[in-house]
Amino acid sequence: MTTEVTGDLVQRIELIEAGYEFMLAYAAQGHVREQDRGPGRNIRKYLQDMDGALENLGKISASAAAKKNPDSFHSYHGFLEALESDAVKARGAIKLVLAQASISSQLIDNLNASIHLRALLTDLFVLDEALKS
Repeated sequence: MTTEVTGDLVQRIELIEAGYEFMLAYAAQGHVREQDRGPGRNIRKYLQDMDGALENLGKISASAAAKKNPDSFHSYHGFLEALESDAVKARGAIKLVLAQASISSQLIDNLNASIHLRALLTDLFVLDEALKS
């Protein structure tokens, strides 16, 4: 696997995980509206980073898997389709939240609970471990 493909995928996974961790903390803070200062002020930045990391995630994941395991890549097909679908759905939810004039803790809590975001995170954990082995 080339370092470039691995590095890009690893960086994207890290951005998504960091965004999710920040969202968990933001949701717990009870903000009625988006903060312009203090620890919650970066929610929009984290969501934008996640949005960018999700762009073409399926293709980048497939490329990494093909390079890592070319002989068994065919067995990744179904999983990579699910990952792509989950990434598109999670990205859609993130874009919906970013389109709001203000982002409350309740909105982020609901996004955190989204089955699409949770499925995506699990997909990324599975892929990361599969590519390490």
